[in-house]
Amino acid sequence: MQDLESKIIEWHKARNLIEGSSDHQQFEKLLEEVEELRLNIMTSQDISDDVGDIIVVLINMCERNQLSLSECMSVAYNDIKDRRGRMVDGLFVKERIDESRSIQDAV
Repeated sequence: MQDLESKIIEWHKARNLIEGSSDHQQFEKLLEEVEELRLNIMTSQDISDDVGDIIVVLINMCERNQLSLSECMSVAYNDIKDRRGRMVDGLFVKERIDESRSIQDAV
């Protein structure tokens, strides 16, 4: 997977999509790719290209911010690994934690 990520980064660099773009522009591209995924889900089409395109854009955003995809996945996993919640209408709803103390401490 790291080899493929490196190839995608080189593809971005060869097309000046790292230095010649911005996080905002790449975010707009991400939204475009997510919309394509949504449409293909709605019409029961294959989503493999859509998911791949989203990952390609995310790799660009990672590279632009000196991160790797695996680092970001690790951070996300550490956030969710102990999360508790319940299923509601097919969606996982995380248990609400009183964060008012941490928010007030930060102010």
